[in-house]
Amino acid sequence: MLCLIPLAAAAAWQLLPNDAEQRPFVQVARGNIESSVTALGTLQPRQYVDVGAQASGQIRTLHVEVGDTVKQGQLLVEIDPSTQQAQLDAERYAIETLKAQVKEQQAEHLLAKQQLHRQQRMAADGATRDEDVQTAQAKVLTTQARIDMYRAQIGKAQATLRSAEAELGYTRIYAPMAGTVVAVDAREGQTLNAQQRTPLILRIARLSPMTVWAEVSEADIGKVEAGMKAYFTTLSGNGRRWNSTVRQILPIQPKPLEQMSQGGGSPAAAGGSGSSASSSGGGRVVLYTVLLDVDNTDNALMADMTAQVFFIAGSAHDVLTAPVAALQGKPDAEGRQTAQVLAADGQVQSRKVRTGLSDRMRIQIVDGLAEGDKLLIGPTGVGG
Repeated sequence: MLCLIPLAAAAAWQLLPNDAEQRPFVQVARGNIESSVTALGTLQPRQYVDVGAQASGQIRTLHVEVGDTVKQGQLLVEIDPSTQQAQLDAERYAIETLKAQVKEQQAEHLLAKQQLHRQQRMAADGATRDEDVQTAQAKVLTTQARIDMYRAQIGKAQATLRSAEAELGYTRIYAPMAGTVVAVDAREGQTLNAQQRTPLILRIARLSPMTVWAEVSEADIGKVEAGMKAYFTTLSGNGRRWNSTVRQILPIQPKPLEQMSQGGGSPAAAGGSGSSASSSGGGRVVLYTVLLDVDNTDNALMADMTAQVFFIAGSAHDVLTAPVAALQGKPDAEGRQTAQVLAADGQVQSRKVRTGLSDRMRIQIVDGLAEGDKLLIGPTGVGG
């Protein structure tokens, strides 16, 4: 009986699977590889205008609200024109007063010339003094000078009148372009003060095309260039891809724009070129702004949406691929890495594999492996 125990143990050991076969492995398979740089961005209309008030006063009527579509030249806002109308009337009255003074001086000037002619005739007959003639001449010159002065004042008053007319016109605000009202920052009855700075009332934007303001990290910005193909997805897009190309990489940080209290925020809200933020580890992460444009004719994209952007550095279709985790070490000068291959006899072989593009999850296998090869994941002490 005792001699049977070693034989049974040997048979049981042969039935146990090889240690390598117990380790996780993956297979080399064909697929598509896309090497890309990823970034987060914010969608904003490419063309928009902030409509402000150049006249002070109380808003009498606000003709639009958020979401309204407007045409260029459409009346948007009416401000109470009482103050501007009073100023305009005062300037008109001032001009009328100056014109009356001109007429008065013209009459004085005519009388002065008649008196001068009499003095000159009397002087020819020796019936007056030279001093009286000189006084009459000075009177003519003085009245003419006053006429010129009042005419100059009329010219100045007319310029002021045109300014008052413009101020009155500013109480009616019209759409400078066609588009959609995406933000309103004022209410009927609100008093505006345009003396210190221009108060913003609303924002009009064309919702197509839209621009993605993407933030690319300092480590990846060297891989992005103008004209590069890219695409992005949104949280509400149900996996839909919007294709685009890089329009511009901003060389400097854009200055923040005035932000509205309701939506339609500044494009700079996406982050500026050269802006920085703190990473979770406490280090400084430098971000650069990259701009992409996309058509939005179906209005599926809205302002301030978050976009996941993919800048395509390269792609390969129907090539051998393997998980990045199945390769060991960094690529050498020839682009080769090491793979642990599970052979048919259960032995592990170490092979040098030349790799290509990578999407950070899978990597292209250029040579060294065949479709269906099993690659071990994890450390091994077996060589082949």
